Amino acid sequence: MRRANKAEKIGIILDELYPEQPIPLDHTDPYTLLVAVMLSAQTTDKKVNEVTPDLFARANTPEKMSKLDVEEIRELIRQIGLAPTKAKNLKRMAEQIVEDGGSVRPDWEFLESLAGVGHKTASVVMSQAFGIPAFPVDTHIHRLAARWGLSNGSSVTKTEYDLKSVFPEDSWNRRHLQIIFFGREHCPALRHDLEQCLICSWAATKKRKREESRK
Repeated sequence: MRRANKAEKIGIILDELYPEQPIPLDHTDPYTLLVAVMLSAQTTDKKVNEVTPDLFARANTPEKMSKLDVEEIRELIRQIGLAPTKAKNLKRMAEQIVEDGGSVRPDWEFLESLAGVGHKTASVVMSQAFGIPAFPVDTHIHRLAARWGLSNGSSVTKTEYDLKSVFPEDSWNRRHLQIIFFGREHCPALRHDLEQCLICSWAATKKRKREESRK
């Protein structure tokens, strides 16, 4: 089956399973979403949502965050992985946004220039805060794209390129969330029976199924 046909069939299944795609990180505006996405690196969304209420009670704007000491930010996010580095980045990012005018702008160059913000984080903000087509690739999406034969999995950049090539642009923003949910609920990384999976059973190659059955 060609990748384009495979992607179309996967899209139908995902739309049926997830007609609505809530953003799993609690936020109220582009800035609080940006902060939450930054915190989510190597940490579960659940843990981030447990930590951000106290953080946002103290600083829910770039101006307020920029005035906090790094030590105070670190204490507020201490349960999050890589808290010391993230605390430094949160303060510097807030200072950069204040210097730029005080708000998060839907601009790729601006977002990727901020401390601690890479292409994936910028993609989430562009797609989910501003509705601009993007295809953020996290570990779930990178893994499933390779498992389903939509990309060779050689790099996150290649996976993003391949997925953008096979899914219509107007589906990117919902599709990346749908794949994340499917990976969490139906297609785990370990001890997964590909033959019984709603998508892997027909999308994964025989070679892939053999390789995964040995894990």
